[in-house]
Amino acid sequence: MTEMKDTAELKRLFDTGAHFAQVKSRRHPSMKPFLVGTKGRQEIIDLVKTTEQLETAKSVMSTLAKEGKTILFVGGKVEISALVKYASQEIGAPYVAARWLGGTISNWTEIKKRIDRLAELSAPDAEITLAKQHTKLELVMIGREKKRLTERLDGITMLTKKPDALLIVDTKHEKHAVKEANDAGIPIIAVMSSDCNIKDATYPIVANDTSRKTVELILSELTEAFLKGQAA
Repeated sequence: MTEMKDTAELKRLFDTGAHFAQVKSRRHPSMKPFLVGTKGRQEIIDLVKTTEQLETAKSVMSTLAKEGKTILFVGGKVEISALVKYASQEIGAPYVAARWLGGTISNWTEIKKRIDRLAELSAPDAEITLAKQHTKLELVMIGREKKRLTERLDGITMLTKKPDALLIVDTKHEKHAVKEANDAGIPIIAVMSSDCNIKDATYPIVANDTSRKTVELILSELTEAFLKGQAA
């Protein structure tokens, strides 16, 4: 039964193109053990290992859910940002689906002040209160401040503390988030292709991180595992 399940998972991943890695010239040395050959100029990922990694990551997601932990989803690449945002919203998790805001982890105290400021400006009675206290010019400036904060903090306004874990799509692209998390000792679950450093993730899932279908499948399985953990 387990073998049949593994075969089915392999096929699901294969059908999304999860096995396609980067060209050999872009391969990070740490990724060699996770590749099984080439097709033309493109290297091929060992989906047997990917399946094992995905199962481990799902178990971690379930445990984090049971413990009431906060996972920050990160993925700002144009082709997958909407998928990252959708997946995070499925489980009510914070997300960064655009450019990483430097200091989100390393300078959390300052970021929290900005989140609190945005909450203050977004309060139901804020417009009436501000109108009584400021001139028209000042109100224009405050409006611009609110717009700027909304754009920069979109997705992390619900964060009340540093996240307990990060779920990242493409650690090479999200190198700043990776560094801040690793410096803070925060574990990283990551979907990563052959151009990434395997050591950047605590729980790597080596797969095609530019394929929308692959990323969508993996994120859906991870969020499903989280929801099951919550319900347990």
